[in-house]
Amino acid sequence: MQWEELLSLRRQGDRNKRLRKEQEEIRLGFEVDYDRIIFSSSFRSLQDKTQVIPLSKTDFVHTRLTHSMEVSVVGRSLGRIVGMKVLEKHPYLKEVHGYRFNDFGAIVAAAALAHDIGNPPFGHSGEKAIGSFFKSGRGAAYRELLTAEEYQDLIDFEGNANGFKILTESREGVQGGLRLSYATLGAFTKYPKGSLPKKPTSHIADKKFGFFQSEKAFFEEVATELNLKVTRSGEAVSYARHPLAFLVEAADDICYTIIDFEDGINLGLIDEEYALEYLIKLVKDRINTGKYGELKTKEDRISYLRALAIHTLIEEAARVFIENEDAILRGEFSVSLLDRSIYKAQVNDIIKLSVEKIYKSEEVTEKEIAGYAIVEKLLDVFCKAALRKLQGEETHYDKLVLQLIPEKYRHGFTSEYCCLLGVSCFVASLTDGRVVGIYNKIGGGQIN
Repeated sequence: MQWEELLSLRRQGDRNKRLRKEQEEIRLGFEVDYDRIIFSSSFRSLQDKTQVIPLSKTDFVHTRLTHSMEVSVVGRSLGRIVGMKVLEKHPYLKEVHGYRFNDFGAIVAAAALAHDIGNPPFGHSGEKAIGSFFKSGRGAAYRELLTAEEYQDLIDFEGNANGFKILTESREGVQGGLRLSYATLGAFTKYPKGSLPKKPTSHIADKKFGFFQSEKAFFEEVATELNLKVTRSGEAVSYARHPLAFLVEAADDICYTIIDFEDGINLGLIDEEYALEYLIKLVKDRINTGKYGELKTKEDRISYLRALAIHTLIEEAARVFIENEDAILRGEFSVSLLDRSIYKAQVNDIIKLSVEKIYKSEEVTEKEIAGYAIVEKLLDVFCKAALRKLQGEETHYDKLVLQLIPEKYRHGFTSEYCCLLGVSCFVASLTDGRVVGIYNKIGGGQIN
């Protein structure tokens, strides 16, 4: 893979080549990507979606919105550091094509900003609830209506694939969704493959999937423009990752490792003294003991160590990327950047403690159980109504409940697959609060 192709400014529908040298320096195309994402309604909805604690009433706990903004900031720093090194190694990118180190930062920042835009309510348990409905719940009855790939899209419903759909899906009058640059779409796609075959290798890019069957043709267009390396050919084509996707992933890994841990401490789920030991192990060679000793509150001590830990991991992830750039460009680097980090053991210790004390806490578990029931109820009602409408057999009740689904989804109900995927994507678009509200109305528990 070649950087001059990977940094493509092309957007869906473009007829002419967009050259970096012809870009307006005041507002570059990659910066336009960031603006379009942050002003989108799908991004705004992240303010009421779970990061750690579903439906939390505590003001300092992160939502998907604050998490995404922090990942974007970390991603921008990673991109700039890597961009400077790449331009030093490949000066023709600047001299011939006009690229600057800030371009790398802008691409990674935009892709990182959008990395959770397709996540359902209730976090990853929302994904599992959608998949469970189609695999072992009432939705399993629809299997015979679908191809193997279409069914796999549903039983392994994936927020990353839904995010690609949100960013790129055309509808009447709106071609190409947000019309982001192909470079940003490439960096956004951590798993450049369809839902089948499932986990064909241990390569990090094969861990999940990055597009539904409905977006397969367009993703292949993006991959062709970027000249992503084909790793498997045939009907189920797969590609190597865009190199900058490794930086987006690293930014996310850094933030959820450190900041979710910080939330757990502030919520009292993890004892402060116990937690500080874990953070200090990560940054022990960088602590200014004099400054640290002057900090009198728990919040200030945690904040200082958190900032130091994030800075440490940013520098480390950038180092691993630069040292392995050639392998990454060949599509041969098969793990995450932090998996090759000298701090891997310390990071894994923090994640292990977070899983035990935060993600499996009673509060999280109880709300995730409730989330399963809510998501499955909505899918059952809406899928039945959408399919009966498609078959011309809708009841008055079906007409009423379908009015709860925005037109942009209903207009796409043109086949069984599109109905079932469209309903799933609609439910995934709902905020934690909104999905509870609709559930109450459908169940007759709330009419005002």
